[in-house]
Amino acid sequence: MNSKEAFVMTQKAPSTEWVEKTDPSDDARYAEYGKLFAQMQAAKSKKQGTGRALHRKQQLGLGAHLEVLGNLPAQARFGLFASPGRYVAHVRLSNGSADSVPDSKPDGKPHGKPDLRGYAIKVNGIDGPGALGGKTQCQDFLLVNHFWLPFRSVDDFVGIAMAGAKSPLALVGYLVRRHGLVRGLQELVYLGKAVGKRFSGFATEAFGSVAPIACGPYLVRVRLTAASVKMNPDAKKDWAKDMSIRLRASPLVHELQLQFFTDEATTPVEDLTCEWPESVSPWITVGRLTLAQQDTDSPQGQAMAKEIEAAKFDPWAALVTHRPVGDVARARKAVYLVSQQGRGAA
Repeated sequence: MNSKEAFVMTQKAPSTEWVEKTDPSDDARYAEYGKLFAQMQAAKSKKQGTGRALHRKQQLGLGAHLEVLGNLPAQARFGLFASPGRYVAHVRLSNGSADSVPDSKPDGKPHGKPDLRGYAIKVNGIDGPGALGGKTQCQDFLLVNHFWLPFRSVDDFVGIAMAGAKSPLALVGYLVRRHGLVRGLQELVYLGKAVGKRFSGFATEAFGSVAPIACGPYLVRVRLTAASVKMNPDAKKDWAKDMSIRLRASPLVHELQLQFFTDEATTPVEDLTCEWPESVSPWITVGRLTLAQQDTDSPQGQAMAKEIEAAKFDPWAALVTHRPVGDVARARKAVYLVSQQGRGAA
């Protein structure tokens, strides 16, 4: 048996037998999360100016279009991917932190602080039943440069986010209080390895949804592949400048892909610490996202950046056929709403 045959034999068919775990206490818990994030966001905005709770620093706001491909597998042909089409899109590139921190120190050297990077896509021109009820005119995809996250539960994420927004010392204290000294330090190392992984740039990295969304009766994670361009060793000094130089020269093309749930053991719904294995569920390309050739420093580019910064990018701004799924997704519904209200975007 050759390696290709072995790979094929390990693949499993997409399944509709997924289950979302809920509890009667969920709504109260989510409301409490919302209060915590609202308080944190208000405190940060008082010092740094109005902004989001997380992903506060916008690197760039960009114009793009999404081409949905034809001849897709039957399990993918739902909602946005039901038929071929071309859609105008807006893209927001961001740092994940609650603080707006420059990429470099005053001496020009990159500060090197660990952070998630965000790649938010708003596909416009949609017209269909929305995940929040009524109609939706857009489909948002919120992606990060990770395919698993080091948070054992939503409670863990909220606690870490609140402590980390205060200071590194507060984060250490939180982990030690929650897990004890030895386990707390182990969790700190685990967290650092995940969030602190090397980042090469928004053009040269792949981004994933981590949390799943529906695709009709199926369940998927979403990925945006890296563009086929060379890495820039100086990009870390200014991530936005790296992208701006590239886009002044030519468009950048990424593939939008889906990975399907097959079974709870290998593609778990709720466990975001688990990366779904490609050997079991391979990625399927369903579209191409093209960032247009553009001058981000021009008046038009600056106007677009301002418009995108003021806009809402929300995983629940979605077709009901692509509704977010899982405990994290439902918590985000509450948190994103209070964040939008806190900066006057709702």
